[in-house]
Amino acid sequence: MKKLLLSAFIAFLPMTGMAATILGFQIGGGSWEQTPSGALVSTVGSDTLKETEKGEGYTYFSLEHPVPLVPNIRLANTKVSAVGNTVITSVEIDQTDATLYYEILDNVISLDLGITARNTDGQVAGTGSTTFSETVPLLYASAEIALPAGFALAAEINSISSGSDKISDISAKVTYTTSIGLGIEVGTRTQNFEVDIDNVQTDIEFSGLFAGVYFKF
Repeated sequence: MKKLLLSAFIAFLPMTGMAATILGFQIGGGSWEQTPSGALVSTVGSDTLKETEKGEGYTYFSLEHPVPLVPNIRLANTKVSAVGNTVITSVEIDQTDATLYYEILDNVISLDLGITARNTDGQVAGTGSTTFSETVPLLYASAEIALPAGFALAAEINSISSGSDKISDISAKVTYTTSIGLGIEVGTRTQNFEVDIDNVQTDIEFSGLFAGVYFKF
């Protein structure tokens, strides 16, 4: 983990001279209709996940500023959940992100690059229960293409790979922003977890459509 943190920090260094040109923020949230798949091994037992769609909430807040060298910040929370086909009755994972990033481009095409610290808290339940928790660094990238009449296409990725452990979180969406800053977003999102945390081994995926609202200034 120390080598992973060092590698992510070194990758982040070349961007430290870039900052936003104006002060701005965005706050938003919505529902993600996610379908789980894959398998999980824990002290509760081994099981595959039932591929049943379920809606869970997500929220985010970002702040950009013109101060040189100081990165912009983005905070986000996402919940995923599932049930097993045999011995596992529930899997619940709560993810909280703190992302430091810089604007590389800010025009018709916008590009942000940075690093995310993701705290993952989870619980697996069956005849008994077990919990797991870990904070991992993820490389972060976000891009947006402005379209006429307030529409835009956007994509975002948080990802890391270290040995047999791999985490990825990829989304793509269409947004519409009104003249007063209120907006709506509709898109698709996929999370993959191939990790071994606190004796819980996962090779699972959550994917599906999401829709939300936001306000930006």
